[in-house]
Amino acid sequence: MDSTTTDREAASAMGGTVDIARILHAIPHRYPFLMIDRVVEVLPDRSAIGIKNVSVNESFFQGHFPGHPVMPGVLIIESMAQTAAVLVVETLGPEAAGKVVYFMSIEGAKFRRPVHPGDQLRIHVTKDRHRGNVWKFHAVARVDGVSVAEATYAAMIMDRVAER
Repeated sequence: MDSTTTDREAASAMGGTVDIARILHAIPHRYPFLMIDRVVEVLPDRSAIGIKNVSVNESFFQGHFPGHPVMPGVLIIESMAQTAAVLVVETLGPEAAGKVVYFMSIEGAKFRRPVHPGDQLRIHVTKDRHRGNVWKFHAVARVDGVSVAEATYAAMIMDRVAER
């Protein structure tokens, strides 16, 4: 382990950031389904704040909705889940990197206002509990400090299944 890795792990333990390279190492999602660009704060086993810079170049804007682009609510929920997955990996350590976090339930999802190109989602995720490989989270997505969506959800972390 080099000193850079040690420094990054120490920064994360103190609420540091997770850049895109570490996100790509931590979770298996890739374009066009990677829904976070950075995690600006991680408090292992407690909370994380993810960032999604919403660009007009996102593939989903071609059909949702032409002439009035709105980020689909399910993709906002997905950005919450990906932020939570990074929190899980940062909590469990390197052996959890690349594992898959599967949704088990989504409760109380509320969408308060549309998200448009040019917006920056700040996704605040808090761990409610963790038992075995099952985790429960609450998340609030904000744009300019205003809540745009929230949900409580459960997820299970598992090893990747070999390709079929």
